[in-house]
Amino acid sequence: MKNHFKNIRQGRDLSKPTAMKFVVLIGIVSLFSDMTYEGARSVTGQFLAVLGASGTVVGIVAGLGEFVGYALRLASGYWADKSQKYWTIVFVGYAMNLLAVPLLALAGHWEMAAILMVVERMGKAIRTPARDVMLACASDQIGRGWGFGLHEALDQIGAILGPLVVAAVIGFRGTYRDGFAFLLIPALIALSVLFTASRLYPRPQDLNSATVKIESKGFPKAFWIYIVAIGCIAAGFVDFPLIAYHFKKIALVPDVWIPVFYSIAMGVDALAALVFGRLFDRLGFSVLVGAVLLSAFFAPLVFLDGFYWALVGMALWGVGMGAQESIIRAAIAELVPTNKLGFAYGLFNTCYGLFWFAGSALMGMLFDRSISELVVFSVLIQLVAIPLIVLAGRMVKRSGA
Repeated sequence: MKNHFKNIRQGRDLSKPTAMKFVVLIGIVSLFSDMTYEGARSVTGQFLAVLGASGTVVGIVAGLGEFVGYALRLASGYWADKSQKYWTIVFVGYAMNLLAVPLLALAGHWEMAAILMVVERMGKAIRTPARDVMLACASDQIGRGWGFGLHEALDQIGAILGPLVVAAVIGFRGTYRDGFAFLLIPALIALSVLFTASRLYPRPQDLNSATVKIESKGFPKAFWIYIVAIGCIAAGFVDFPLIAYHFKKIALVPDVWIPVFYSIAMGVDALAALVFGRLFDRLGFSVLVGAVLLSAFFAPLVFLDGFYWALVGMALWGVGMGAQESIIRAAIAELVPTNKLGFAYGLFNTCYGLFWFAGSALMGMLFDRSISELVVFSVLIQLVAIPLIVLAGRMVKRSGA
């Protein structure tokens, strides 16, 4: 056993059990991280409304946070590839990502709350490409779809628990501020587990047993087509703060039930990630097409119908999130060589964030003007992605990637 851990620390143990242990350990970090920031996210829309923000402001703040968060991943991913200081980058990002959440308890104006929401997204941007490279290397041993799917499932356990905990705190204490303050506990646990993982696996990139394919030329055409396809999905995928704002504004869902709806969506997300992950390793890009067809029609249900239809809509929204956080990321590792993964993840996420911000800002303005127009835009732009995904998948299959 002593030699086993010595080999891990020196990067020589390339067994599937070792890779699985690493994926699970990072998944536990994500579990407590998601418990923190997804718990906060389940009430930030309502919190901004209480502080006096309009629907347009909520849409722009949510979209800006995502855009800034994704845009920074370009620099973060590039630095991860160049420096290979994965743990340093990950630690800085997680600290910003997690500690901004309890500070929301001190925000007295919507402007301060908006700044903290953006800082939280910035932290996630800094740590995500480096973390995804480590996961891609470990998942090479166990199947990338399964590795990312398993990580997402653990991640979403926290996303389920966080909103429920916040709902319980609000129900007991009665304020959003108490909910934010309580989330300091899982934030500190996540950072502690992350430190443990860094000590056990100082060089997680060595978990990749495959020969690194070195290429000096740019990314393949299929990668760029794939970026446009996923960008269409991002542009039409309504951020939860705007959905929550809608629920509160028209009193469709009671305040205490809004984070519960979010928690249910996160549960569906976790199950979808596991199922899609397994299917992706067997069927490839066609699984993404099925995921888009399932999730694209959440908008009519959450914006145009009653309580129970809204719940069904949130379940479909969770299906879409499960795909976006698992197989959409796993597919990147199938499109580019390992030595360019950090920059590829950063570039992909930057473009994703740009589309997300543009779509989120537009849908925030459409919300104030016409909910029907918002719904039509959301559904149609996501469906545009399907032929592009099919094309990218065929190109990968022909190239033998």
